[in-house]
Amino acid sequence: MSVPTRRPPEPPTEPLRREPRRRARTGLGWVARAVVGTLLVGAIILGGTLFRVWQTARVDGDRPVDAVIVLGAAQYDGQPSPIFAWRLEHAAQLYKEGLAPRVVTVGGSRVGDEYTEAEAGTRYLVRQGVPASAITTVAEGRDTLGSLQAVAARAQRDGWETALIVSDPWHSLRARTMARDSGLEAWTSPTRSGPVVQTRETQAKYILRETAALLYYRVTHASAETTDTGLG
Repeated sequence: MSVPTRRPPEPPTEPLRREPRRRARTGLGWVARAVVGTLLVGAIILGGTLFRVWQTARVDGDRPVDAVIVLGAAQYDGQPSPIFAWRLEHAAQLYKEGLAPRVVTVGGSRVGDEYTEAEAGTRYLVRQGVPASAITTVAEGRDTLGSLQAVAARAQRDGWETALIVSDPWHSLRARTMARDSGLEAWTSPTRSGPVVQTRETQAKYILRETAALLYYRVTHASAETTDTGLG
């Protein structure tokens, strides 16, 4: 009498619900990698821009040009604010060194102002010994972009092309970028004295501010300010 053989037990089948879970994990992993990658790219762009703002602030692009452009800032009844006065002092020195045959003052006015920023700058330069005949007054623009576009239009009309832009160190890269986009062949000659370079805390504040403003401009091709509050 033969003994019946027993079949080995069937291996347990894999629960059907595990496959969807595996797919779900794969999907979440892809999203996580995409988020991390986006954050990494953003950090690289932010850090690179911040470094360029800091680097350009430390460079003097002084050279012979057609014009020295001094960007406007706040003025009070025709008297430049301390920030504006330091810019004008620096521009006057560049003119006296013979780097350009003209100084261009630029900037409009706010409601109720008797003088524009450009007019206040012109008056100050004359008091510093710059001949009125060597000053071009462009009384337009309420922010950096508008001012530089107005200057570029005047340059095209008068037949000059190259310029040194005078502003605060941290503002230099954004101003130069806007000037070149407007059609000017421009370099920067930042001020080295004044309220915006007095403390490390002030410097850090304006480096971060200018980094954000420059990134905004590069994305939108618009100014981050509706009005110029003193730093362009």
